Amino acid sequence: MRARALPALAALAMLLLAATQALAVLPHERLADPALEARARGISRELRCQVCQNQSIDDSNAPLAADLRRLVRERLLAGDDDARVLAHVVARYGDYVRLTPPLRADTALLWATPALVLAAALAGIALRLRRRRAEASQPRPLDAAEQAALRDLLADGEGRGGGR
Repeated sequence: MRARALPALAALAMLLLAATQALAVLPHERLADPALEARARGISRELRCQVCQNQSIDDSNAPLAADLRRLVRERLLAGDDDARVLAHVVARYGDYVRLTPPLRADTALLWATPALVLAAALAGIALRLRRRRAEASQPRPLDAAEQAALRDLLADGEGRGGGR
């Protein structure tokens, strides 16, 4: 029974996830001209929601994302081309508003941060493994109970004609 329910639950979860993204752009936000709306959606997919951080404004339900979507549509209705709309939004919010900011000297840290974090994590793992190996290669000293037990074993072995 459980094996049969798993695909149905997975399908339901995927539908729910798709529905939340579809609801981000509200019907009253959509432009009447399908070509302009398609351009607006394309631009919106390139802009980061400042509240959600790793979602585009096209996928976000945050009020700030709705404001940015409205701004994009207003600029398109005013006759701006896609590049000018993006330039206008970047001028107001900075390069970080783009999901893929341009690679320049002032945005290099944005691009390098994932690699730096990964390198730091790998270095930490390597140091931890090195410490574990060093600790494993050095036997710990026997405590008093273990030393007494060892003495008893050695004395017992000698009493039976120990040695070889």
